[in-house]
Amino acid sequence: MRKPNPPRIVVIGAGIGGLCAAVRLAAKGCDVTVIDTHAAPGGKMRTLPSAAGPVDAGPTVLTMRHVLEDVFAAAGTSLEDHVTLLPLPLLARHWWQDGSTLDLHADLDATYAAIAAFAGSQAEADFRRFNRQSAQLYAAFDAPMMQAPRPQLARIALNALTRPATWPALLPGRTLAQHLARSFHDPRLRQLFGRYATYVGGIPDYSPAVLSLIWRAEAQGVWAVQGGMHRLARALADLATAKGAAFHYGVTARKIESRNGQVTAVALSDGQTLKCDAVVFNGDPAALVAGLLGNAAQLALPASASSPRSLSAHVWTFAATPTGPDLALHNLFFASDPALEFGPIAEGRLSTESTLYICAQDRHTPTRPPGPERFQIILNAAPKSTPGDIDQCRTRTFPRLARFGLTFDPTPVDPSCTPPSGFAMLFPGSQGALYGRSPHGMLASFQRPGARTALRGLYLAGGGAHPGAGVPMAALSGQHAAEAIWKDRALT
Repeated sequence: MRKPNPPRIVVIGAGIGGLCAAVRLAAKGCDVTVIDTHAAPGGKMRTLPSAAGPVDAGPTVLTMRHVLEDVFAAAGTSLEDHVTLLPLPLLARHWWQDGSTLDLHADLDATYAAIAAFAGSQAEADFRRFNRQSAQLYAAFDAPMMQAPRPQLARIALNALTRPATWPALLPGRTLAQHLARSFHDPRLRQLFGRYATYVGGIPDYSPAVLSLIWRAEAQGVWAVQGGMHRLARALADLATAKGAAFHYGVTARKIESRNGQVTAVALSDGQTLKCDAVVFNGDPAALVAGLLGNAAQLALPASASSPRSLSAHVWTFAATPTGPDLALHNLFFASDPALEFGPIAEGRLSTESTLYICAQDRHTPTRPPGPERFQIILNAAPKSTPGDIDQCRTRTFPRLARFGLTFDPTPVDPSCTPPSGFAMLFPGSQGALYGRSPHGMLASFQRPGARTALRGLYLAGGGAHPGAGVPMAALSGQHAAEAIWKDRALT
């Protein structure tokens, strides 16, 4: 039962970070109200309609399952009681223009054998060394970086000192691309693991080498959500509601009001004003820095909290019948040369040749579904786009896939594509960037804002806040925001 006069919390944004914060705060007895401009929970974990049903138009993969399990456990229930997770024995299928293919597996021994068959014994030895190093990096950074409310540099340094295998990845100025060039003799494996920079909105040539630890997160398990990833967002919203939280969709926060340096209320687009003791802002911090929620919120963060910007993407979502290669759930069709892909993006232009990620959403089981299937295709892009980008994107997508032998019937139409400008409209202040602040540079992780801001009572959650982009990281940001609110309330 809720205590008399509970703390009143407004959560702006029903993305994963905001939802996880709402669940934890409501479970502690807070009076929680969640508002969101969109018609359903999830934020970037959204769906779009198709002839075969709703298509995931955001994240398509779940790693670090334990992070979500902790959220449900905090509310006295279990993740398995609300969603069905399907473990993926095949993590991803990779294709190159020379005709070579490589599957990565949840079973490490199967991956060792696949890499040996793909590129020989030297490549297998390289990968075994990379896997060991990635595991030690993950162990060194998990508690003091991802799990901590703020990066704990001293603990990171101490952990690294006790793990010599991590040292090459931590050399000053060492980029992910440089690290992979020293880790793998085969350029295809460098290209494959260089994709980890794009997971957080970066380019391998400018992102820190420590991002190679992402492999270890995937090696610990990858899951699909039965029915689509949006089911996870809905489950979190339903759980928060069951704990007493109220949700209001189709309404926008116009201003965060304050008095004497303390949050007092949130003014909404429908004319309402919600009085509150604290606000969790689950949007891009760039929206605050731009002044979209008022002067007090604008001054709560430095400009460096949101700039420079991360990458964006062109995202196709559609239903069609495919012909050609045997697709897995997750597939990557690589560009012939990373320089042709990332060089133009670094200059703010559309790539002349893009690596194409395809999620074949209905292929999470060995049985191929009959009829049209649901697909999402992602091309990395600079955060700003110009008129005509969709036409250019089309020519860089489907003719290229046809060269791999992959075609779709019918071919997707233009409304099936969300360009960077579309994301800029969906998520105000983001400028189209999908991951908040850019991860480029050795200190980028330390410049990302934490849960607390300079305005008392204003907290951050989401991929633009610490510990960063991705579903488990956004969930952890919600935990950090909820814990900061609870601790600060106890102190006052």
